[in-house]
Amino acid sequence: MRTIAVLNAKGGCGKTTIATSLASALAWEGHAVALADMDPQQSTSDWLSHRPEDYPALEGIASGTSARAPDGVDTLIIDTPAGLAGNELEQIIKRAQTVLVPVLPSPVDMRAAWRFLSHLQEIRAVRNRDTAVGLIANRVRPHTIVYRELTGFLDGFRVPVVGQLRDSMNYVRSFEKGLAVADLPPYLAWQDWEEWETVLAWIRSKPSQGKGASPGRLLAAAMQRLTRG
Repeated sequence: MRTIAVLNAKGGCGKTTIATSLASALAWEGHAVALADMDPQQSTSDWLSHRPEDYPALEGIASGTSARAPDGVDTLIIDTPAGLAGNELEQIIKRAQTVLVPVLPSPVDMRAAWRFLSHLQEIRAVRNRDTAVGLIANRVRPHTIVYRELTGFLDGFRVPVVGQLRDSMNYVRSFEKGLAVADLPPYLAWQDWEEWETVLAWIRSKPSQGKGASPGRLLAAAMQRLTRG
């Protein structure tokens, strides 16, 4: 089973939005997806409780680093709380093949992300490349000074920037209804779909799955994509 953790020690950077958006997008691709909500605020669980039945189903599971996904699930996405550190952080990273780190274009968030990413790169699973890490520039507004500062900041790490997501009300409006941008019609969300395709292309790639990705699983995923055309 593929495990993807959305991590950042700082709150308010969009971890829940990234986790739920990714879950919905992968479900539309035909994956059986479960969401684990580790955040005490339980925003992901609330979102799941409002999700309409006529959209691709997503499983919700009990929070915690040892939470088990139901049978039949092929992708587990973990929404983590702010302030995650120490042994709990290491256990999440050890369990995941993939880690996504959202970063906001603000000086405070960039400084916090610098400290977190520096620590992340010292953890054995990341250092040994058993777990792959990708950065997402979140809520960006191109052509602004802070956006240029963010792109320069991200370039300073030996970690790929796997996507840039615009500051869009589509995320807010869809979240309130238990939906994500992947669930919206193309006339409303085509720009968001295009941005997410960049993230999904990395998620599908072998480098995103660390050394924990077995050849059999990679082959099966490739065949699934081919059969979907």
